[in-house]
Amino acid sequence: MTTIDRRLRIAATLGLAALCLAACHPDARPATQASRPQLGAGFRWSVYGPKYNPGPEYWARVGREMAARFPGATPEAIWIVSRVKGEGTVLNFPAPAGMPGIEGTAEDGNEAALALFDQLGFRVWLQVEPSFVPVEPLIHVVLERYAHHRCVVGFGIDVEWYRSFNPDEGQPVTDAEANAWLAAVRTHDPSYRLFLKHFEWGKMPPTAREGLLFVDDSQIFPSLDAMVEEFAEWAARFAPAPVAFQFGYQTDRPWWSTLADPPGEIGRRILAVAPNTAALFWVDFSVLDVFPPGARPASEAP
Repeated sequence: MTTIDRRLRIAATLGLAALCLAACHPDARPATQASRPQLGAGFRWSVYGPKYNPGPEYWARVGREMAARFPGATPEAIWIVSRVKGEGTVLNFPAPAGMPGIEGTAEDGNEAALALFDQLGFRVWLQVEPSFVPVEPLIHVVLERYAHHRCVVGFGIDVEWYRSFNPDEGQPVTDAEANAWLAAVRTHDPSYRLFLKHFEWGKMPPTAREGLLFVDDSQIFPSLDAMVEEFAEWAARFAPAPVAFQFGYQTDRPWWSTLADPPGEIGRRILAVAPNTAALFWVDFSVLDVFPPGARPASEAP
């Protein structure tokens, strides 16, 4: 599917949503300012996103700098611990033996960063790209290894890679699946939550809301105004349930690169139209450019 096809499909979907949002969907009501969750702000991390990995201290700095742009925000991260590989998934830590479709690596790529995030009071979501691997066993593999970390607040599933090879697709999640996955996550900690991520609201469960966070990772926008309009539709669709947004993709660089402070300006525009926003994440595909390694924040400059 071309990027043009994807953008046209998004536009068509949102056009239909706008027509029926208020009249046809009882949950599609604006959230009030009082219902805004405690905001988190930070970044998305994966082994394949940045050109290289500067190390845990760098990611901690990015989280703090992103959160500092929004008064009262807590540093928060989407930390991706598996990536799709054919019909299976590859964990970035040693995988248990005897689990079909699940591969691992010789070394643990997460422990040092999560230990640092524990010390700094971060909130971290551990995300997977399941492909055709059953989700519940994958939940247990990940959380049995990392649930001891205080920074971990929940588990995430990129629905674009749920029973799919195509990042523009993914099988829609049913209410029963969402509830079963949340229950599996909460066997490790009853306070944990589950996020589901896609750019089409039709891929999300129809009515399940308790314990869920709905993450929009849409991109290929012609302008900041277009992004804000689409993100506002996403927030209204799920209100009063919490939502979150990923942004900073290279496909949107032609316009966000003209902003004086892309993370701050985009985030504030989103917050102005999406009162149920729980988190804002700058993506790792451009993070090294926007938060250069070794650079000192302006507030610390001599």
